[in-house]
Amino acid sequence: MKNNLHVFLGATVADAAARPLHWVYNQKKLLSYIKGKKDFTFLKKNKSPFYDIKTGKVSGYNEVGQVMFKTLVESDQDIEERFKKNITKNFGPGSIYWKNLNLRAKYRKVKDWRGIIKGPWIHQNIIESVRNIKSKKKLTGGKKVNESDGYCAALPYFLYGYNLKSIKKIISTVTVSKISLKYALAKFYLLDLALKGSKDPINEFIKKFKKNSYFKNVIQDIQKVKKYKLKPHPFIVKKLGMACSYPGTFNSSIHSIINSKNFKSAILMTIKAGGCNCSRVNFIGAYFAALKGVNTIPKSWIRKTIPAKKILDQK
Repeated sequence: MKNNLHVFLGATVADAAARPLHWVYNQKKLLSYIKGKKDFTFLKKNKSPFYDIKTGKVSGYNEVGQVMFKTLVESDQDIEERFKKNITKNFGPGSIYWKNLNLRAKYRKVKDWRGIIKGPWIHQNIIESVRNIKSKKKLTGGKKVNESDGYCAALPYFLYGYNLKSIKKIISTVTVSKISLKYALAKFYLLDLALKGSKDPINEFIKKFKKNSYFKNVIQDIQKVKKYKLKPHPFIVKKLGMACSYPGTFNSSIHSIINSKNFKSAILMTIKAGGCNCSRVNFIGAYFAALKGVNTIPKSWIRKTIPAKKILDQK
């Protein structure tokens, strides 16, 4: 596919596949939802305890990537500024995302509220970014959390061949967290190695950057995960991090990758572990698509993914 967009397709399909079980942190409950199913992707009935969207749609993580993708398809001029405008339009005041944010604020005042938001869930980084863009701040990214939104935003941009210096600027549009930037860049180097034909991008990354002080913590994390290779994935995800934050979300992704042979098995393994599966599969799906090509993505999964058609149209 043009501009290696099969990698973005991999992230998108993986996100949509995991979405109905997004943010299920109780692993026993999760097992009851998938009992007897060999393929528990694209569950027709939403099981996320936080929000409910139509099966086939993507979480807020992948959605910010869709906004960047739309920005790139429109034109190759003034990408950063148009991306900011599109973020505000898609997620800001007047959007369903912003409406649901206001509902959340209202519900917080209700004692013992345990309802589910009908419609999409806006992430902290995006809330901050919208506010900062509207305030015309020079640095618009969120700073309260260390999560994957920056990587997700920059993925299509990276695939269009922009250099790492400009990729940093795109990541910073939605997050200025130093931890988020570091782990996002590590992901892009791993994807780059996979796209360039490396048979083992993870070990190649370690060799390439073992003397690089910037990636010292990332390499230590990967080496720690490798020691846990033979341990059950749900157990290790609970230990390394089920939630959305780095480094846990990165480390749990690496454990899934080193224990999987292909796209399908890696995504199923990740969903089964619970927690913030969508943040992890946006990287894992992209990684296997980069490593093994578009044919590694199950065609039946592509057909079930609502945003997939727009990506496929860019052939």
